[in-house]
Amino acid sequence: MKVLGLGDNVVDKYVNYRLMYPGGNALNFAVFAKKLGVNSSFMGVFGTDKEGQYVKKVVEEIGLDNSHSRIVAGENGCARVEIKDGDRIFLGSNEGGVTQTNPITLSTEDKDYLQTFDLIHMGLYSHVNHLLPVLKELPGKISYDFSDDFTEAEIQNAIAAVNFGFFSMSDENDEDTKQFLHEHFTGNNEVLIVTRGANSAIAYDGQRFYEVVPVLKEPVDTMAAGDSFLTAFLINYLSGDDISTAMKKGNAFAGDSCMVEGSFGYGVSYE
Repeated sequence: MKVLGLGDNVVDKYVNYRLMYPGGNALNFAVFAKKLGVNSSFMGVFGTDKEGQYVKKVVEEIGLDNSHSRIVAGENGCARVEIKDGDRIFLGSNEGGVTQTNPITLSTEDKDYLQTFDLIHMGLYSHVNHLLPVLKELPGKISYDFSDDFTEAEIQNAIAAVNFGFFSMSDENDEDTKQFLHEHFTGNNEVLIVTRGANSAIAYDGQRFYEVVPVLKEPVDTMAAGDSFLTAFLINYLSGDDISTAMKKGNAFAGDSCMVEGSFGYGVSYE
């Protein structure tokens, strides 16, 4: 299996510790997939500031192919975060930095490169929605993280083009969650999943619902818990596990992820 995280990379600046950690939904996916033993790559836009240089250095240290990424003059994606009792609280961001202001356009070489992947993962903050018509025609599957602050318009803009969709809806009850999944499932979807924090995650495959209770541990840091869940689910499901088994493995991997500071470690102090 060969997978790609397409889109966002950021630094998460933990203001109460004066530490910054690399992250971002697409990059987290690529890193977690590699941890799970999969041939994994990242394609995005790095800024030329210290933050962008540091994330690129970490990507290369981890061993992710990023040969089709861009470096653009300007600020890398950056978010400010506070950790309180192991939970992360977002304080603000620069809205993706150069990832947003200089969105990726595909060359012929890029399109040939993208043909080689079994799965491409992107999300609401990846700033690559404009590529969906091209991506949909590729042989690989598409995964999309709608996160927790999606709008109905944003769902409709992407849902029919993706095979796997993930939503975070921690306040929804079982009945409303199942109704939401049923209403938004399209003919191109294979599995849609709603995670609900400490409550059970619910999946829908167009025929039936699946429900799995998360593994509850006292977290060190909940950053990227959702990203680690969806990555492990996708890798295990595409490797042959049924939906329930893949969800259980996703929960276990997410529980382990919450014992690591930042999305996947590599914290450094910042001024």
